[in-house]
Amino acid sequence: MAEQSDLEILGALGVEVKAKKKAKLTKQQERIIAGFEEIQRFVEEHGHLPKHGEDKDIFERIYAARLDRIRKLPECRELVEALDTQGLLEGVYLEGENSLDELDDNELLSQLGVETGKTNDITNLKHVKSQAQKEREKSDEIGTRQACKDFDKFKPLFESVQNDLDLGFRKTMPFIKDGSIEEGNLFIIGGQKAYVASVGDHFIGKDGRKEYRLRVIFDNGVESNQLMHSLQKRLWEDDAGRRISEISGGPIFDNVNKEDDLASGTIYVLRSMRDHPVINKSRDVVHKIGVTGGDVKKRIANAKNDPTYLMADVEIIATYELYNINRKKLETLIHRFFESAKLEIEIKDRFGKPVVPREWFLVPLFIIDEVVKKIRDKTIGDYIYDTKSAKLRRR
Repeated sequence: MAEQSDLEILGALGVEVKAKKKAKLTKQQERIIAGFEEIQRFVEEHGHLPKHGEDKDIFERIYAARLDRIRKLPECRELVEALDTQGLLEGVYLEGENSLDELDDNELLSQLGVETGKTNDITNLKHVKSQAQKEREKSDEIGTRQACKDFDKFKPLFESVQNDLDLGFRKTMPFIKDGSIEEGNLFIIGGQKAYVASVGDHFIGKDGRKEYRLRVIFDNGVESNQLMHSLQKRLWEDDAGRRISEISGGPIFDNVNKEDDLASGTIYVLRSMRDHPVINKSRDVVHKIGVTGGDVKKRIANAKNDPTYLMADVEIIATYELYNINRKKLETLIHRFFESAKLEIEIKDRFGKPVVPREWFLVPLFIIDEVVKKIRDKTIGDYIYDTKSAKLRRR
């Protein structure tokens, strides 16, 4: 005997079975459910509830206002409650939270300056591009910014570049319109240093021009994959946009004489004769380094009464004659080069006031000799002074 179905068994027992008709939803209810499902898809895609705010995507603003209304109206909550697997209805509606909350979707779009099409699907916009579309196109043009995962590799570069700028080994210059951009170039844009880490293969852009996708690292730890022509445009339009030059010998060898600045000078190295615990401990490496255009002996004649010379006599250890230099910039370069080795000492002047002299450094004489040679051959920009090993080290 063939097996009977449940319905046949019930019929044989005299039980009348009527199929329960599924309640038919009104168009309004269908639209509420469809709208709630759109909010659910947004949350799944973005990982957070839609938020209000003029800086948000137009659809996110719509979804935020719609969710507020659904939470507020009991008939809406009951309709979608069984669908709420994400806990979207748990939030509390705040009366007056947003002036757009009381508008329906079409009115909301109108308030946002968006003209809708004939369909009821609010995501089917006509005559305008959605904010999402605009953002995607903008992203295609200028690239997306994200955290640079290997920024530790680039951080020393930015620190070195800033040091080069301080010392005058590099300089900044305006970016000319449609100026070239190559791998390894450095720029200042939006107040940040930017390094072109790589240039991708060329392709033809929307405007028919040859285009390249760049990897640009910024000194704040983010990176961008913007287009080359976009970076050119931004640099050109930025009043403070600059190109950072390559390392050079610096401006100390300028041939143009300026006021109070001669084309020759003397680097002098002095040793202090002062009786002081700090000086006594390291007298052989405690040196004052300066640059003058006059006679060094005359300059130090009154050293014992001058806090610049530690209120004591000094002896001349070495002098170096240089020509066609900018003395002020040369002295600044030397002092900044040895900044990490600056002597920290406080003395009292002849009136008993505490003074912290400058231009004194804990540097061996042979290192000073090397630095002067590097200045003369214009390679000083390739080196830094390592205080731990007391050696010059290539960058």
